[in-house]
Amino acid sequence: MGECIPNWLRKRADLTPDREALIFDGHTYTFKEVFEHAVDIVGKLGALGLAKGSSAAVLLSNEAESVFILYALQMTGVKTVILNNRLTPEELSWQLNDSMAEILIYEAGFSDKAARIVSGVRMVSKGDFYNIEGEEPVLLTEFDLSDVTTIMYTSGTTGNPKGVMQTYGNHWWSAAASALNLGLQENDKWLCTVPIFHISGYSILMRSQIYGMPVVLHLSFDEKMVIEDIHRQNITVMSVVSTMLRRILNELGMEKLPGAFRCMLLGGGPAPLPMLEACIEKAIPVFQTYGMTETSSQFATLSPEYSIERLGSAGKALFPNQISIVDHEGNELPANAEGEIIVKGPNVTLGYLNREDETREKIRDQWLYTGDIGYLDNDGFLYVLDRRSDLIISGGENIYPAEIEGVLLSHPGVSDAGVIGVEDEKWGQVPAAFIALSPASEVSVGELHELCKQKLAKYKLPQKFYFVESLPRNAAKKLLRRKLRELLVSEGGGDET
Repeated sequence: MGECIPNWLRKRADLTPDREALIFDGHTYTFKEVFEHAVDIVGKLGALGLAKGSSAAVLLSNEAESVFILYALQMTGVKTVILNNRLTPEELSWQLNDSMAEILIYEAGFSDKAARIVSGVRMVSKGDFYNIEGEEPVLLTEFDLSDVTTIMYTSGTTGNPKGVMQTYGNHWWSAAASALNLGLQENDKWLCTVPIFHISGYSILMRSQIYGMPVVLHLSFDEKMVIEDIHRQNITVMSVVSTMLRRILNELGMEKLPGAFRCMLLGGGPAPLPMLEACIEKAIPVFQTYGMTETSSQFATLSPEYSIERLGSAGKALFPNQISIVDHEGNELPANAEGEIIVKGPNVTLGYLNREDETREKIRDQWLYTGDIGYLDNDGFLYVLDRRSDLIISGGENIYPAEIEGVLLSHPGVSDAGVIGVEDEKWGQVPAAFIALSPASEVSVGELHELCKQKLAKYKLPQKFYFVESLPRNAAKKLLRRKLRELLVSEGGGDET
């Protein structure tokens, strides 16, 4: 056994039983009530045959019951595969088969998706699950910080998603690093409108237990509801991506947020200067961050006082994290030299589920090789130049071009395909596809769009299609995405339809 720590929710319910823990849809739950709900679910998990060491997948949305289920799985010691509810049945099938989860618990709202999943996994609707007569609950009294508790899939550069294994220790140290950076105040209350199936949302739930901090949970992002609840619930902290922050600013108009609001934690890439200037005018403190699923949320953060002076920077590594920049041979580079960003810290993943070779390639001597390109300036501020090589960030969602290209190339009329991200006012970036057709073939944009729609989540769908004679590739046949970007600028991208 590794280092152990008392069961978080049980400890929190003992320390501050009557303190607000969760507020959802007009109902407030204390930590004691959240714990009791979760304990009841632990008994039902036992009736399904789930115990410490088992694995289960969940397909849930941002609701109070989802939080209770996630807490119960954590307290039972079940490795939990947290699925993105925006994925297609085909994508979900792949992840379920890859993870070898024993059971899938899904909401009624996702019944149609669940019915089209092709997997040997046992499927239980949330309604049926709640009707199960539970056994005597068996809770972990302690969490072994080295044990895996959650698995979240993140897309890979080859187009195949990878299950990122997150330990109790990863989540504990992520919460500790955030607290040491942002501080903790007695009146802190976190507004969560980001999906709890993402590390950004799930990490907020972890902080709630560990800090004893209430979370106001929204089913989805709505800027009007956000502003109303910031005032009504006395919110002090909120996690956002640029598109969400832009909509909040537009909705505020000439108004400002209350003085108690102290932190807008911004992920998903740096904010443009006009947006930061608008936030300064409205006295909204924006903390820009750098992090990923592999680091269990934020890893570096830029404080508001540097937001203009260090525009484009993701800040400095949080306690107890380290960042280094290395060349292609792994040698550390000096300040201002561009290279691969590597990170080290107790909130970094153990590796990828069932991907021993890739884990060895990506994690060396406890350093995670992120694949991101950037540099550290003379004062140690991190600047990210290229997000995980060719990553497209659309509305805070990570999209890898290779995944879309694989779908496009499955069409018999397509001989070659390349995908890049193009700027979009609403989403920051959206995918654009370049298509080279097979000789004598006739393929319409409608056909390609329908193909993608069947196999990809909506946010991954190409928003533009460009037909070209051939795609730029080097001698090793590697696609030169920068040439595609140049093609857009110089020639309008070929024939757009």
